[in-house]
Amino acid sequence: MKFAEFDQMMRVYEESLDQYILPDMYMVARLDGRSFTRLTKRVCRFEAPFDIAFRDLMINTVRALMNTGFRIIYGYTESDEISLLFHPTDNTFSRKVRKINTTLAGEASAIFSLALGQAATFDCRVIPLPNADRVADYFLWRQEDAHRNSLNAHCYWALRQDGMSARAATSALEGMNVQGKNELLFNRGINYNDLPNWQKRGVGIRPAAVQREGFDPLRQEKVIAVRRELTTEEELPLGNEYRQFILKLLNDADDACDSKAAI
Repeated sequence: MKFAEFDQMMRVYEESLDQYILPDMYMVARLDGRSFTRLTKRVCRFEAPFDIAFRDLMINTVRALMNTGFRIIYGYTESDEISLLFHPTDNTFSRKVRKINTTLAGEASAIFSLALGQAATFDCRVIPLPNADRVADYFLWRQEDAHRNSLNAHCYWALRQDGMSARAATSALEGMNVQGKNELLFNRGINYNDLPNWQKRGVGIRPAAVQREGFDPLRQEKVIAVRRELTTEEELPLGNEYRQFILKLLNDADDACDSKAAI
């Protein structure tokens, strides 16, 4: 059998489970750290419930992923997860799910491991979303998850500091409502509302226009140049304001597409 025929025969098996995201669908990729509870609490012993060094590792990983060849217009991280919103016209790897998943998971794992000096791995899933409203819903959902995780984490570690075992602290929080958890913290001198917003809402990263001072060698004078740079948002809005924030990102991306098409 000629190689071309052999190659074609075998590729049928290799590509039998391939999926592609349709061109008219929005795409979000979510990455999660694998066994990060063990990594952060037993191996590296980051401060609980939140550690600024770990937060910065996650932020820097997001920023690096946004510069790996994909057109990503927004990155979001909370706890040990990352969400990446693709530009509506991104066609990297022809939107093949397998290639996107493996590339982003590999990049994130390598970036984070090199910065940490310790092996760490991420998994990745691509999430197709039918319209801008569902994209906004997705990020509202992840922000609500950040809030829930943050409140639980602060309560859990407050109980552990009281001398409770891991099992007893987990059991004590089961079935407790939000008001009860806030009271638990308040009785220990912690006002949850006063905690840093990045712990409660997560952190966003997006390209933004930034003015930089430069020098024009022809005119021999200083000039102000506007450049697109990644900016970190540690004070994300909540609720409908956050929805509008996400929708504006998408609207600006669509306007940029329309402007290029007109040219």
